[in-house]
Amino acid sequence: MAKDHLNVLNALDVAKTQWYHFTAIVIAGMGFFTDSYDLFCISLVTKLLGRIYYYEEGSNKPGSLPSNVAAAINGVALCGTLAGQLFFGWLGDKMGRKRVYGITLMLMVICSIASGLSFSKDPKAVVITLCFFRFWLGFGIGGDYPLSATIMSEYANKKTRGAFIAAVFAMQGFGILAGGMVAIIVSSVFSAYYPAPPFSADPVLSTIPQADYVWRIILMFGALPALLTFYSRMKMPETARYTALVANNAKQAAEDMSKVLQVEIVAEPEKIQELEKRRGNDFGLFTTQFFRRHGLHLIGTATTWFLLDIAYYSQNLFQKDIFSAIGWIPPAKTMSALEELFKIARAQTLIALCSTVPGYWFTVALIDRMGRVKIQLMGFFFMTAFMFGLAIPYHHWTLNGNQIFFVVLYSFTFFFANFGPNATTFIVPAEIFPARLRSTCHGISAAAGKAGAIVGAFGFVYAESTIGVRYTLIILGVINFFGMMFTFLVPEPNGKSLEEMSGEAEEETTATTESTLEAGLGVRT
Repeated sequence: MAKDHLNVLNALDVAKTQWYHFTAIVIAGMGFFTDSYDLFCISLVTKLLGRIYYYEEGSNKPGSLPSNVAAAINGVALCGTLAGQLFFGWLGDKMGRKRVYGITLMLMVICSIASGLSFSKDPKAVVITLCFFRFWLGFGIGGDYPLSATIMSEYANKKTRGAFIAAVFAMQGFGILAGGMVAIIVSSVFSAYYPAPPFSADPVLSTIPQADYVWRIILMFGALPALLTFYSRMKMPETARYTALVANNAKQAAEDMSKVLQVEIVAEPEKIQELEKRRGNDFGLFTTQFFRRHGLHLIGTATTWFLLDIAYYSQNLFQKDIFSAIGWIPPAKTMSALEELFKIARAQTLIALCSTVPGYWFTVALIDRMGRVKIQLMGFFFMTAFMFGLAIPYHHWTLNGNQIFFVVLYSFTFFFANFGPNATTFIVPAEIFPARLRSTCHGISAAAGKAGAIVGAFGFVYAESTIGVRYTLIILGVINFFGMMFTFLVPEPNGKSLEEMSGEAEEETTATTESTLEAGLGVRT
């Protein structure tokens, strides 16, 4: 540890795990719970929306969303998320993490509720209003990515920082799980009170009028966990690293962290002033200095996140079609609308419970032992292997008796995504960039990821319908392989302070050394 390091930052780096760490994980994690719930629950209700709004009377098959409408409903929140990541990432460095944090949460709450209140029963009006509110919901969700990661990294100690940031991100798994469970409960309750025949018995009565409430309730539930954490978010102090290194207020940083850590921390305003005078690399994002020091790192974090999310979101969005293809979900004609929703939700919940959620917590347990880069390389490698294992003998997996093995392999791709690059691509950008650009660079990396998710949501709806599931899986395997290659651009932050990784420790050491020399020589500064 550098002896010239600011006292308040030293105190954070060496702090033992305390109650405030867990409080910060819960406050930031509930935002991620809501994020993932809102982004993934839409894939559960798309078939129900098709039955309600796009059934043609006299048709011998249930209504389904036109491909362009399905792509818009699935992808519009991702477009909003991309914009929100860039905007709020930048704003978090300009205004401070805490001030922006409450804005994103209220946006998520309001738009979650509004997306379930889409006006009219006319299909076009419902889709337009649903897409409008889900865009702005995504915009709020986008802000939560850079802010939650940055706040957690700046609050955490050096020894267990990776586990703390991973624990925040792991709440995404519980959000996906909750989406499935809420859909199971709501569809079961409505089915019990309003029984309906399968489509083959009565095409009209198989979709009860009350089904229009079901999808709205599922979407609106996402507002509840976010609302519960709003007060706590507003009570959190600004991070000491932002206050000291960006706002240059050492006194306030020391006061805030003295309360949080419950120890006496001496403010060092003179060291901050000296640092300001001597800082020779206070460079901006669009400078040659930034590119020389962090350019390849930003390319690495952005590219790996982009490639991962193409595969990850494609898997999530078309998993219900895979379940249908292997016979886990019976043909739509043999079910009522709510029965179909129940079975899609049950399948997704099973995958989340057996592979998605455990993968996240394996990362939490092992990231500070194995390191970020090893976990990311391992995750991409096994995702590539399992994708090819699914795709090459694809016909074999569709035969009776083999479907369960297909689902097991498919589950392993989710497990190694989450015990792998889905977690590490979120963690690393919050650790390797300077405090004054940390939120912005995380936002850029996350936005690259969402660009990949948009490719997945829009591109693979098209790919699946034109080249089929098998060749789609082969393409995803190739994408994962390239993700493994680009991981070599990413540095390993394990066991190092944020200032060591970003180069700010060098600035502090240089400033203090020069100050000491000048004082010894009798030079006034």
